[in-house]
Amino acid sequence: MCGICGEIRFDGAQPSALTQTRMMEALAPRGPDGSGLVIHDNAALAHRRLRIIDLSERARQPMVDAELGLTIAFNGCIYNYPELRAELESKGYRFFSHGDTEVILKAWHAWGKDCVNRFHGMFAFVIHERDTGRLVMARDRFGIKPLYLAETPRSVRFASSLPALLKSGDIDTSIDRHALHHYLSFHAVVPPPRTILNGVRKLPPATIRVVEPDGRKTDTVYWSPPYERDPAMAGLSSDEWRDRVLEALRTAVRRRMVADVPVGVLLSGGVDSSMIVGLLAEEGQHGLMTFSVGFEEANGEKGDEFVYSDLIARHFDTVHHKIFVPSDRLMEALPGVFAAMSEPMVSYDNVGFYLLAQEVSKHIKVVQSGQGADEVFGGYHWYPPLAASNDVVTDYARVFFDRSHARMKEHVNSDWLPDDDASLALVAEHLSRPGADTPVDAALRLDSQVMLVDDPVKRVDNMTMAWGLEARVPFLDHELVELAARIPPEEKLRDNGKGVLKDAARLVVPHEVIDRPKGYFPVPQLKYV
Repeated sequence: MCGICGEIRFDGAQPSALTQTRMMEALAPRGPDGSGLVIHDNAALAHRRLRIIDLSERARQPMVDAELGLTIAFNGCIYNYPELRAELESKGYRFFSHGDTEVILKAWHAWGKDCVNRFHGMFAFVIHERDTGRLVMARDRFGIKPLYLAETPRSVRFASSLPALLKSGDIDTSIDRHALHHYLSFHAVVPPPRTILNGVRKLPPATIRVVEPDGRKTDTVYWSPPYERDPAMAGLSSDEWRDRVLEALRTAVRRRMVADVPVGVLLSGGVDSSMIVGLLAEEGQHGLMTFSVGFEEANGEKGDEFVYSDLIARHFDTVHHKIFVPSDRLMEALPGVFAAMSEPMVSYDNVGFYLLAQEVSKHIKVVQSGQGADEVFGGYHWYPPLAASNDVVTDYARVFFDRSHARMKEHVNSDWLPDDDASLALVAEHLSRPGADTPVDAALRLDSQVMLVDDPVKRVDNMTMAWGLEARVPFLDHELVELAARIPPEEKLRDNGKGVLKDAARLVVPHEVIDRPKGYFPVPQLKYV
């Protein structure tokens, strides 16, 4: 996990080293272990390093392969890089490092755009081709790793965070009215390519963009799973779905242990994170570090779920760290929380994750976390009402939107709003796409491919990387999600949501953490500021 930035120019000028350095310095929290900058002809790539795989200087970035004429800046982790390396070596490729960065370079040379279909992982990478002058950008299937862009007729600049991109200067910082509409209506979710600023865009997830030396660009979307029933899976029983989910999750958790440093778990005490701990224990993981956070009570609202996280820690004999945050630290932390945000985010979960990551980073560099399970397995309260929907667009907006277009027009100056209901139009377009059998399937697809990317996933990335902590999310393993997308909605919605996942959990963790009210990230003091 790191931070990347850079630029490609179309006007014959060479990118400014000072500009790249400014962006790189803004990314220092994401990569406190080193930095690098390469400028060649029309392109610049810069990198801030967090050492997790191949801790040697051979793996420093930007990585240049002079033999192939390729330079890469990469943020993330390719979990199956050892297998890919072996395959590439059988093709005659020779390696000078031992990590995943060089595997991406060789994979691009060997397989071109198809290489991303072979990757299990989270990634945002940019490759400069010396011989063609092209720049290749790619982002993982769920946008777990961010990539922000500033595009002009003269150049394209990129960075792992929006604030870093702003450090490059000369960016239009006026408000994007459509994005503001999404922010105020679509639960503060601003889907790519938009951001809240007109001058900054995001590379969409599951996308490869090739930028030519003259500024022309082509995008390829390489992944979009069907939310339809597979005839080959027709007639599977609940137990058979359970077993398939459990095996896929086992594989996902195992994959995310690849590292040359210890890997821990953020343990809330809910089903999702408890499953991760249980499966790691099943793998024979000894000395596993787990971390839980709690806050002071307020107005009778409990500020922690330690009773459940303690239960799991004892049951699986983890090295458990229970972090209690007093209320006076919440207000003190707010400026740092705001500075860590790549885009405005409204949830007080941000403060909790920020303070948790601060403490965890003192002990470890990599953690697994349970984000994504609710979107993938139907855990939210707005899914059951959609099961019998005859108008999924209207019904989804009613249960999920924070406010309607009509209400916004009453309270927001018309200069700041688009003429149309931009959020409803966006949701309608997505929900009406083919490839989803039922309204619930369509909603799960929307939430997994849009809401998830720019709400929980972005929050976790921003708040953990503010402290140089890498968070890995096994519930967003793409093979697990492909399986879940095939499961009939009724298997997910039963048992108050995530039914099939809870069935799998009963084979791994104590029932007390399953048969309990749905958990949350309690920071009650912030409700009454």
